[in-house]
Amino acid sequence: MPRISFIESIRQAQYEELARDPSVFLMGEDLVANVFGTTTGLIEEFGTDRIRDTPLSENGFVGAAAGASMVGARPIVDLTITSFVYVAMDQVCSIIAKSKYIYGGQVKLPLVLRMCMFYGNSNAAQHSDRNYPMFMGMPGLKIIIPSTPYDMKGLLKTAIRDDDPVMSFEDGTLWSQKGEVPDGDDHLIPMGVADIKREGTDATVVAVAGAVPLALKAAEELSEEGFSIEVVDPRTLVPLDRDTIINSVSKTGRVVVVDPAHQSCSAASEISAIIAEEAFESLKAPILRVTTPDTHLPFFPNGEKALLPSKDRIVSALKRLLN
Repeated sequence: MPRISFIESIRQAQYEELARDPSVFLMGEDLVANVFGTTTGLIEEFGTDRIRDTPLSENGFVGAAAGASMVGARPIVDLTITSFVYVAMDQVCSIIAKSKYIYGGQVKLPLVLRMCMFYGNSNAAQHSDRNYPMFMGMPGLKIIIPSTPYDMKGLLKTAIRDDDPVMSFEDGTLWSQKGEVPDGDDHLIPMGVADIKREGTDATVVAVAGAVPLALKAAEELSEEGFSIEVVDPRTLVPLDRDTIINSVSKTGRVVVVDPAHQSCSAASEISAIIAEEAFESLKAPILRVTTPDTHLPFFPNGEKALLPSKDRIVSALKRLLN
């Protein structure tokens, strides 16, 4: 399999689905300018009817995508930065998430909202949000949050083919990461299926998005001290693969949940609650979370990095459980 970057896996997924299905089209900000490299070659291949630049009006073009999806199209909406979705919250929460329910299943909304999380690079408070947890509490939305190029391409292709609205949160700290990714239409990863990135027996780390490579580094460091750490990547938060998480915790008896989002009401909070409810009898130690404190991320790099999950913070949490 060829090795490609996280960004290239997004471009390939979009290219393949545009070529496969004429009802798929891409819309969003700065697509013609190809600022981030996810539309390289797409305009030349598919034209401006299917690669559509939009005005800087998220509420307007997200609403247009909702309407298009109701009448048979499959829009991929590039919102660029996760923070920009706030401008379209009424469309996302009042229309997209609810229409299938309120119309009794008479309509489908096969659309994908793509957003990058640009934290960890001095983008300051307004452009550094990791806001997927708030949408976990909104029924009607599916959420994918891949951590590798392999998972990114496979999950995005699955999302584009899904008949329900899917939010794709793409971690900017992973954009330059490379990995082996299959070519072609057959590379599909089902939603709601977690992946065990590393097997172990002494403790489980459930890690989300950019926290996954940090957890793998922590597991490798502790392996030199004789500890066996299992790393579980949910890959999708809605639906969430509870069984894989519970089975891992039941095996190891110890768990750290690592989540780049703020601690309160985070994905880590929900995963921790599920473990407490469904695997309490297996626990040999308290559930620990490694998250970002409930404060906005500052502009200055040292202050920002100190707040975010790190390999050292994960190692420290694991040692609390193992010693």
